[in-house]
Amino acid sequence: MRKYLYPILLLAFGALVAAIYVFKKPELRLPNLKERRGTLALGGEWLNTKGAIQGLLAKLRQNPKDQKSRLLLAQAYMQEGRVTGDHPYYDAAAVELLDDVLAAEPENFEALACKASISLTQHHFSQGLALAQQAQEINPNSGFVYGLLTDANVELGHYDEAVQMADKMNQVRPDLGAYARVSYLREIRGDVPGAIQAMDIAVKAGLDGMEQTEWTRVALGHLYEVSGDLPRAEACYQHALADRPGYAYATAGLGRVAAARHDYATAIKDFRQARAEVKDYAFTDELVDLYRLNNQPDEANEMAKESIDMLASAAQQANSNEAVGHYADRELAYAYLKTNELDKALEHAKIEYARRPDNIDVNETLAWVYYKRGEYADAAKYMKVARRTGSQNPVLLARAGLILIKSGQAAEGHALLEKSLKTAPYLNPEVSAEGEKLLAQR
Repeated sequence: MRKYLYPILLLAFGALVAAIYVFKKPELRLPNLKERRGTLALGGEWLNTKGAIQGLLAKLRQNPKDQKSRLLLAQAYMQEGRVTGDHPYYDAAAVELLDDVLAAEPENFEALACKASISLTQHHFSQGLALAQQAQEINPNSGFVYGLLTDANVELGHYDEAVQMADKMNQVRPDLGAYARVSYLREIRGDVPGAIQAMDIAVKAGLDGMEQTEWTRVALGHLYEVSGDLPRAEACYQHALADRPGYAYATAGLGRVAAARHDYATAIKDFRQARAEVKDYAFTDELVDLYRLNNQPDEANEMAKESIDMLASAAQQANSNEAVGHYADRELAYAYLKTNELDKALEHAKIEYARRPDNIDVNETLAWVYYKRGEYADAAKYMKVARRTGSQNPVLLARAGLILIKSGQAAEGHALLEKSLKTAPYLNPEVSAEGEKLLAQR
């Protein structure tokens, strides 16, 4: 009997090990919070954020079916992406969590709305619109979802629908987000004073120091820049920095003000500081122009290459993963113009145009690429669409003026150039310089 005992015990032990392996509770994999750096890591907000997220992670490890905590964690990661600029990591983390929520609760309104918001952030505008419409069907009384519908329709060039959705948002929940969207819609229709008024109301509707409030205050400052009022723009950026020290977008705003006053060394310092705080390709892109204006061609070329590498990486990620990844073809078109790679600029401008042919900004991009290529008839065709809302943005007017002159409509082109240069010639020094040259040749 004893000779059979050891084999039986070994078989029993093996069966026990197999049972433990098969039936043990699988380890829950959750995306982790990254440590912040620089001034973003200072102050009580980061400690509160870190504590809240660690608490949510602990709840989910204890109860993996806690979908409310999973949703709150996704929302926290979405906000962390805004604050740090690390959208590739945090947007992917949030989508992973939201997909888990929706797998368990397919009609979870908040999860659908959050996923729509991420799609818009990633420039997946058609997908964002579809998700927002799905969320609206579940809860037609949410102001937040009407904000998403406004944004999606704007980006797709459906401006009448965007106005309707913004009106609905203001009826349901008039708040900072609602007033800010009214401001933008007024701006693209040429009512800059009305846009400033609405954005000022939006700022006053927020809490000083909160990221959303200071983002809105920076947007107000930029409207002052567009209108030619640099002192008020500067005051907005200084106010934002006083309420939220180290805020990168306010620092960049001060950099633009310094550049407008031809203090390029200070502007470069401000943009380098903003770039050190937040991962935003726009800071790198603007440094290209600033280094060139400051007669630093080597640094400008380095920044241009880095800008293209950042954008190309994002575009590649988007093409390989439809769920997450930032479409960046419009930005790439402008980046390639700065390196005089005109074929690549046209390629990416056309890709973006195929996605949203009705958007005025996309048409402006394609028009400007054709202008740089010397294809003025095509440039005029797309610029006509770009101006269909009546926008009075000085850069748009200057580009339109240059294209009209090259297309044989000199009188109208000169008038647009004069208006642009009188309002805010500092917004795009390259375009302004070309405009001044043509006006001098009359």
